[in-house]
Amino acid sequence: MAKSATMTVKMLSTADTGFFYVKKRNPRKQPEKMEMRKYDPVARKHVIFKETKIK
Repeated sequence: MAKSATMTVKMLSTADTGFFYVKKRNPRKQPEKMEMRKYDPVARKHVIFKETKIK
C-alpha cells in the first residue's frame, strides 16, 4: 500500500491558553505552515491558531 499523503498537525492557540485543534494537511499541496482563525473556548473568543508539531 502507498503511504498517506496527509499528515496530522496540532493547531495551537496564540492566546497562550494551551487549547489546540488537530487538523490534517497535505504537505505536497500546502508546503507552508497553516494559520487559521478559530474559536478558543478557554479565552472565549476567536483567536489565531498556528501549526506546531505533535509530540
